[in-house]
Amino acid sequence: MKRIALFVMTNLGVMLVLGLVVNLLGLNTFLTANGISLPDLLGFALVFGFGGAFISLLISKQMAKWTTKLQVINESPDPHHRWLVQTVEGFALKANIKTPEVGIYEGPPNAFATAALKNSALVAVSTGLLQSMSRDEVEAVIGHEVAHVANGDMVTMTLIQGVMNTFVVFLSRLVGYVVDKVVLRNQNDGPGIGFYATTIVMDILLGIISAMIVAWFSRQREFRADAGAAQLVGQKQPMINALARLGGLDPGEMPKSMQSLAISTRPNSFMALFSSHPPMEERIARLQQGA
Repeated sequence: MKRIALFVMTNLGVMLVLGLVVNLLGLNTFLTANGISLPDLLGFALVFGFGGAFISLLISKQMAKWTTKLQVINESPDPHHRWLVQTVEGFALKANIKTPEVGIYEGPPNAFATAALKNSALVAVSTGLLQSMSRDEVEAVIGHEVAHVANGDMVTMTLIQGVMNTFVVFLSRLVGYVVDKVVLRNQNDGPGIGFYATTIVMDILLGIISAMIVAWFSRQREFRADAGAAQLVGQKQPMINALARLGGLDPGEMPKSMQSLAISTRPNSFMALFSSHPPMEERIARLQQGA
């Protein structure tokens, strides 16, 4: 419940700020004296829908470094660090991508990958994961993250988020206009309170629906990354073992910007529709079945 409450409040805050900026700068040109211009509204929705998503993608690697305070170890002479880097290098070669930056950060058992481009990625593992897993299991987790990079999951999820954002912005303002002009019969040239109130409510409701859709796509990418890890490692069992071990560990809270590309998130049956990761039991079953 806490997660959905935070989502709603964050979404409300963003839309309030967005609406204020739009009005102050006079950017709501889709509302004219003759009614609403659908082409202009669509252009407005596309700019705001994809703009935020791509800005998040472009700064994702730097934000990951900042929020986790990770240590990049590609040039480290430490033998354990060299093993991690060489593992990533080997998988990157198999996946036909450039070797990502490799990082270690302090935290509970988890790992993640992020990047705007396949050939400028970052793969990071936590100290908790390194301390709680065998080398074969760590290799499988790294394979999972390299598979995310090779599959282009960061860009894919950004495009999906952009489409959903565009849908929310476009439809909420269209419904707001109809309520303001048709239902409440606002005769003024500009939008009335009905437009703004309806837009805010629709932003929240449609935002919740779009979050569920994005989460569903994220769960499908996890299945694919698990299978990709098995291919990179050369066998399924290390990945199955890693997932089984992760299922009994608390992965801690990842920053929201990286949750969809982490190896694991906290289970929450009540919020299953909003989860970026499938249940561990389902992921293991998919691997065992060869999916």
